[in-house]
Amino acid sequence: MIKNYFVIAFRNLLKNKVYSFINIAGLAVGIAVAMLIGLWVWDELSFNKYHKNYDRVTQAYISQTFNGQTGSGRAVSLPAVAEMANKYSADFKNTSMASWNFGHLLANGDKKINKAGMWAQPALPEMLSLKMLKGDIKTALKDPGSVVISESVAKALFGKEDPLNKTLKLDIKKDVKVTGVYEDIPFNSEFNDLNLLLTWNDYLLAENWVKEAQTQWGNHSFQFYAQVADHADIEKVSLKIRDVELPHAFSKTDKPQYFLHPMSRWHLYSDFKDGKNVGGGIQFVWLFSIIGIFVLLLACINFMNLSTARSEKRAKEVGIRKSIGSLRSQLIFQFLSESFLVVSFALILAILIVLISLPAFNDLSGKRVSFPWQYFQFWLMLFVFSLFTGLISGSYPAFYLSSFNPLSVLKGTFKVGKWSAVPRKVMVVMQFTVSITLIIGTIIVFQQIQHAKSRPVGYDRQGLLQINISPNLYGKYYPLRDDLLKSGAVFEMSESSSPTTGIYSNQIGFEWEGMEPGSLPLFGTIAVTHDFGKTIGWKIIDGRDFSRSFSTDTAAFVLNESAVKLTGIKDIVGKTIRFNGKPKQVVGVIKDMVMQSPYEPAVPTVFLMDYEWANLINIKLLPGAPVDKSLKKIEAIFKKHDPDSPFEFKFADEEYEAKFRAEERIGKLARVFAVLAVFISCLGLFGLAAYTAEQRTKEIGIRKALGASVAQMWAMLSKEFVYLVIVSCAIASPIALYFLSDWLKKYEYHIELSWVVFAISAVTAIFITLMTVSFQAIKAALMNPVKSLRSE
Repeated sequence: MIKNYFVIAFRNLLKNKVYSFINIAGLAVGIAVAMLIGLWVWDELSFNKYHKNYDRVTQAYISQTFNGQTGSGRAVSLPAVAEMANKYSADFKNTSMASWNFGHLLANGDKKINKAGMWAQPALPEMLSLKMLKGDIKTALKDPGSVVISESVAKALFGKEDPLNKTLKLDIKKDVKVTGVYEDIPFNSEFNDLNLLLTWNDYLLAENWVKEAQTQWGNHSFQFYAQVADHADIEKVSLKIRDVELPHAFSKTDKPQYFLHPMSRWHLYSDFKDGKNVGGGIQFVWLFSIIGIFVLLLACINFMNLSTARSEKRAKEVGIRKSIGSLRSQLIFQFLSESFLVVSFALILAILIVLISLPAFNDLSGKRVSFPWQYFQFWLMLFVFSLFTGLISGSYPAFYLSSFNPLSVLKGTFKVGKWSAVPRKVMVVMQFTVSITLIIGTIIVFQQIQHAKSRPVGYDRQGLLQINISPNLYGKYYPLRDDLLKSGAVFEMSESSSPTTGIYSNQIGFEWEGMEPGSLPLFGTIAVTHDFGKTIGWKIIDGRDFSRSFSTDTAAFVLNESAVKLTGIKDIVGKTIRFNGKPKQVVGVIKDMVMQSPYEPAVPTVFLMDYEWANLINIKLLPGAPVDKSLKKIEAIFKKHDPDSPFEFKFADEEYEAKFRAEERIGKLARVFAVLAVFISCLGLFGLAAYTAEQRTKEIGIRKALGASVAQMWAMLSKEFVYLVIVSCAIASPIALYFLSDWLKKYEYHIELSWVVFAISAVTAIFITLMTVSFQAIKAALMNPVKSLRSE
């Protein structure tokens, strides 16, 4: 019996090739989209789960109030975390102070590589449950002069040799011994670019400022990781440590409050506002999960629509089966078997689509997901998923078709009824509501990105190079600058403590006459050398730039517009601002530069002259000169002054473009899903249009015989679908308005929603509808009425 059901189902598919293709293609695309989104969501939800202590490892955060705003971040002070580690030691299983993950030059003879790594205390490898290939995880960072490296670093520097206990040169100046090698951390981990670990005590000895920071409560320049004890509650421990720094606060307005942020929430709950967690990447997990469900639902709707639309074609079959004794349950099973057969073919096609598109999808989404062939759970989920899809897509047609009265069907008096088309119309409206909402969302995301990109940045980033100063280049500023300017490849060169695309230091300790008592202003603080302004092309709007003509500029400030606004001082040029007790004269004011988020207001920033603090070289290429030749000349000069270090640089414009990467990925993914949703909807619409034209063949013939034109026939067949799309636009617009308004509120610098976007989306949807329907409408309108009116 079951075999018979599937044989009949297969024959029906072959008999109606066009409708079978539409059903299978639509479902295949829907399932493929759902699978890709499922893989993306799984990768997001499994982020950091590589680390076995995923649910117990935390990172210390601090919330502070500056300039009237409360911000939260991971940069903490050493005395504060030392006190919490000692005072509440019973609540912690392991703790580790750590530096930031920044670049280090590693050399083994002639082999040199630059890799990111951290200075950390001995407990960190065990806390992160690194999979050690060589060495002991508990003692690898115990001895001074030790380094633990990743497997890829070991291969790059030692090849097939055993690296254990071998010596490496660190940053040109220090020898370190390899005491461990760990497996490369996977891409879906916060530590995926952690390539080496160095001992914390060596950090204290190597950097005097780090040693001094052990007693500086206000120096928030470090990270602190803690594995909470198995018996302890993370939230309760977080409350215990909250006020550890409060007695040492600089001001009553500072209100420093510590809290523990669990590793399980680092990736998807990373956004904080006013000291409270407000989500983060989890919103996109929900967004794309909903999109995946809706896209699959669109494909299922196609199947239901076409199956019920063709109900009259199956009516006699149902009547005959019922008259010879078939039970309704048997008919339901038969129609469901057809649905499962369609889903099976669609599933095979969907897997092929996923395999072909996965590399492009990874590039688009910035992921490295792979097809999980080896996981039984995946295939079980796929089976359940297919079963569910088959039930959803086949249930309504099965119950609808099996309900026909055999007596009326076989007498020829069976009519589907005037309300039979209502469910189909409702489902078409649902399809296009989803599609139009995605179209509107795609346009808004694109506009928001373009709005931020077109924002004046306040400097010239074209042809601007940024190069980290290696240890060998310290003290060689003037010889290096002279050679670069003589090369014919460089317009100007300078140094700074931050790039133009970021502010590495925010400091307090500023005072001025008339300042509000008890306030604690925070300024971005950037040390620069002469010619920095000329190199980056900042815009002076009051006063002057730093100049070698004024020896007093070593005690001078240049402020941006936001810094001037924060001070509240009018005609600030010539006024004095004290910084850590030392007077500094304001000599110039520049236009605000977009140095951090392009979606946020400019940070109040002060620039001061300091050749020792600067650690980054800025080079402006000579306009008009070939870039590749200029880079070769610059590399030769750097090799002359620093032969031990690889020549590595970044273009400022590329670094600035990277700030839009997350939004652009979301926009591109939304665009792809919108196109696929429209494609699936149009497939269904095409099938319905073909069926409608087929059902109205005699009516079209009579109208043509009475003198109706092709245009009139086209309008008659198209208007019903256009009305449905207009209804969809009316539903989709307020839905999109609600969600997109909420999304745009995340950004201080954002577009205003315009009715034009909704109008363009509506016109686009109507145009696509007409294009889809017109082929069948015009084909039917052009048919010879003699053929359509001929009696059977």
